[in-house]
Amino acid sequence: MNYRHAFHAGNHADVLKHFVLSRVLMLLGRKETPYAYLDTHSGIGLYDLLGDQASRTGEWQDGIGRLWEAKDLPDPLVAYKEAVAALNSDGALRFYPGSPEIARRFSRPQDRLHLNELHPEDALLLKENMGQERRIAVHHRDGWLLPKALLPVQEKRAVLLIDPPFEKVDEFERCSMALKESIARMRQIVTAIWYPIKDQRQLKRFYQDLQKSNAPKLLRAELWIHPADNPVGLNGSGMVISNPPWGLQDELRSVLPWLAKQLGQSQPSWKLDWLIEEKST
Repeated sequence: MNYRHAFHAGNHADVLKHFVLSRVLMLLGRKETPYAYLDTHSGIGLYDLLGDQASRTGEWQDGIGRLWEAKDLPDPLVAYKEAVAALNSDGALRFYPGSPEIARRFSRPQDRLHLNELHPEDALLLKENMGQERRIAVHHRDGWLLPKALLPVQEKRAVLLIDPPFEKVDEFERCSMALKESIARMRQIVTAIWYPIKDQRQLKRFYQDLQKSNAPKLLRAELWIHPADNPVGLNGSGMVISNPPWGLQDELRSVLPWLAKQLGQSQPSWKLDWLIEEKST
């Protein structure tokens, strides 16, 4: 309950997470049929990078700040940067979209959004920032209960973003459990899990647990800004995506090397592979 994402808004991990989310939603938008978007740990939706919390860490300067100044963006990154620019009409970078605002901007009128936040103050801010459209529902509950509470949705397609603060030792395990539950309730759902890259032994157990899930296929994308043995707190981050939309793998393969070069701080690298490959029929 103490975690506030505003301290970390717009950092390198947010860039990876929100770029991937934007592409998932845009690729799903190629078909006219609606989808539901579920966000387990939404935060407040919009962040002031010059506000008190973000200013204390300044993490955004080595994340979206570097991207903001870049001129040679790969094509799949352009729409994400334009979404950030739309919040900063004077051309100076100050405001940054959280995952709820990314989802609002990249979804369509026929798509529904379920945004959830447990922190009481942040839940109120989320409601103020995001609760003005009828297609957006804001929930104030334990995010881990969202798959059980809302799945299956009435739409035939759904996206679930799982993005906990990773303050507790069991949150990797709970991510795996949430993946298994979401797939069991709606097998075709696109479930995206963001995770920090810190403890390699913990990550190895996480990968093994994910591989034991019932996901039809599971894509892993990681962005490293430091090598694995660097003693800093956050060496990088990753996302695993079940049932990724067609085209996402190729887009990530074209963008991840560029992001590693642009956002890297010491020996940057990237990884893109399948934790679970689709079984041939």
